[in-house]
Amino acid sequence: MTQDFANYPSLAGKTVFVTGGAGGIGALTVRAFAAQGAKVGFLDLNADAGTALLTDLEGEHVFAPCDLRDIDAVRDALDQMTEELGPAHVLVNNAAHDDRHDWREVTPEYWDERMATNLRHMFFTIQHVAPGMIARGGGSIVNLGSNSWWECGAGFPAYATAKSAVHGLTRTMARELGDHRIRVNTVVPGWIMTDRQKDLWVTPDALAKQVDRQCLPDPIDPVYVARMVLFLASDDSAMCSAGNFMVEGGSI
Repeated sequence: MTQDFANYPSLAGKTVFVTGGAGGIGALTVRAFAAQGAKVGFLDLNADAGTALLTDLEGEHVFAPCDLRDIDAVRDALDQMTEELGPAHVLVNNAAHDDRHDWREVTPEYWDERMATNLRHMFFTIQHVAPGMIARGGGSIVNLGSNSWWECGAGFPAYATAKSAVHGLTRTMARELGDHRIRVNTVVPGWIMTDRQKDLWVTPDALAKQVDRQCLPDPIDPVYVARMVLFLASDDSAMCSAGNFMVEGGSI
């Protein structure tokens, strides 16, 4: 498909923080903001991939290796990025990990780890970054949800539960922060053809079933999720908050 994408002048020079920015949708999001002239700080557990991405970017950017399950480490990494780039205009809560699991084998410890991996850090990054946005007079927060629970997907109940809660977090924080002109929205990816998905779970049969479920007949490239994030970060979406923005080909 031909890609002839928009430029958003309002993003030039803005400071953007992205969690899970070293690979997949996150890496494309980092690249997309950098191409708009933004200053990007990104967090990821994968230090090698994050360092490699940083060296490949042009402009003023920062990578902070971080385990997002460790909230103190998250706060330290956000402080480092703020010191080097300034307070964030935009926060993208992208990081997640959709490990498959059998509901009969889930332990309390595994459940808590899945919540820490897929949900908890989103609240605490917002809590830590929002005061700087308030001082700036506004901002945009974009949380990444999932089509998994909308479609009643099986094979990962802890992940689907965490991702459904992202929408509650988005809507309550949109109300909490709206008076400060901080917008909070959720992007809802469908089955996105990242390298990880293709390596682990994409088979011809599974992909055919998913595409048949969609209104559109094409597998979904992760770049389209990044483009939706850009729109929600830009001034073009200044009156959008508390919403769900689907990038799932019409599967829901």
